[in-house]
Amino acid sequence: MDEANDGSNQSQTKMSISTKTPLSDIAQAFEELSESLGSQTKDQELPLDTFCEACSLVSVLFSCLGLAFKFAELEYVAKVHDLVEASKRFATLENVLDLDVANDTVKTPGSHSRNLRRVRQGLDLIRALFEEFVSSDCYSLRDAASTAYAQVCAPYHTWTVRTAVSAGMYTLPTREELLIKLNETDDTAEKKMRRYIEASRPVIAYIDKLYISRNVTLDW
Repeated sequence: MDEANDGSNQSQTKMSISTKTPLSDIAQAFEELSESLGSQTKDQELPLDTFCEACSLVSVLFSCLGLAFKFAELEYVAKVHDLVEASKRFATLENVLDLDVANDTVKTPGSHSRNLRRVRQGLDLIRALFEEFVSSDCYSLRDAASTAYAQVCAPYHTWTVRTAVSAGMYTLPTREELLIKLNETDDTAEKKMRRYIEASRPVIAYIDKLYISRNVTLDW
């Protein structure tokens, strides 16, 4: 009986471990961020270190997309790293923006505020990709990625970058290959992607509001 119970416990433990995937971690992290924003009083602000922890988890998604999104992976990872370093000196996202606004360096290459804007675009790119991905079981990853890129990033990229990305789309893994890399099935991936989609929207809107409330446009 004890051996049977041990076998059952080991099976349950194995199953519990197997259900914890990169998508699970990402969805949970952004749900916690979203809940934090929803429970904030007027004077509360979003901690920069907590935000960076959630954003760091998203990096694995870019790496799974291969060469087509290598530009996004390199830029995203570098920008998140910059914000992680900034979190050692600044407590909140608001603190970062306020300093750059005061110094008129919000849009200056390398500034924390500019890097935050780029990280925000990365989060939005993944949201758009997920939305396209779950819209149909027959929708290819290339089609989903192309549509997401056109919506979120293409308006801000040069012709050279857009052309390189377009060519790289042909190197994307198949839908099935991506699911294998993420250790997901169609059903489990869809549930977790939808969780991220819903949770990321208020986070992205919050970041946009930080710029708009400081009279910084979003057309860059």
